[in-house]
Amino acid sequence: MQLDSLRALNVERAARRAALLVTDLDDGSQRVVREAEIPADPLADILARRLASGKSGLIEVEGRQLFLTVQAPKVRLVLIGAVHISQALCPMAAAIDLSVSVIDPRTAFATPERFPEVSLVPLWPDEALAGPVPPLDRYCAVAALTHDPKIDDPALIAALKAECFYVGALGSRKTHAARVERLSQAGFSSEQIGRIEAPIGLDIGAVSPAEIAVSILAQVVSTLRGADPRATKPGVPA
Repeated sequence: MQLDSLRALNVERAARRAALLVTDLDDGSQRVVREAEIPADPLADILARRLASGKSGLIEVEGRQLFLTVQAPKVRLVLIGAVHISQALCPMAAAIDLSVSVIDPRTAFATPERFPEVSLVPLWPDEALAGPVPPLDRYCAVAALTHDPKIDDPALIAALKAECFYVGALGSRKTHAARVERLSQAGFSSEQIGRIEAPIGLDIGAVSPAEIAVSILAQVVSTLRGADPRATKPGVPA
């Protein structure tokens, strides 16, 4: 890899921004395409698809062999609420290589015994996201699962401001209608609020906490990989 390409990729990696390295195998030339530059690139469609898939690989363009190296930040899943759904969801998310954090100020629920080997933060979301938990960004998924507006709302507000690629909230349609009213009063537009998946998870008829966890994780992956056309996806700039 050329030194200037390596330096450019390192800058993007440190800032948790995605980029692709395009290497022409015919002449050895290289160029770095940053995520924000994809829409204006001659290979925009191909680069966007590659970034959404997260897979590097060989392509042929106008008779030339190009190798696309995808560099994307590790996806983080932030769960608000140390509840039964979160207990089931944590090992599932870890199995597909998501970095998982659980935030809940209720210390009776947020215990290492209930969440072994999980980054557990027993603080209010405002405190947690201002320190122990790294700042949210477009490569984060946030799921609010407590049913308590005092805990869920600050996390949802932070997620919407950070343009997280996935934002979901547990609760009935009636509960969500009240949530929409609160967020509207907080200054969010209907378009922003419309990004919240509520009721959370794909509609698979889930009943148990484990089944609901499956539906949530499936929805997160679907959004990440571009199956949900409504979402603002990392790798597919809006």
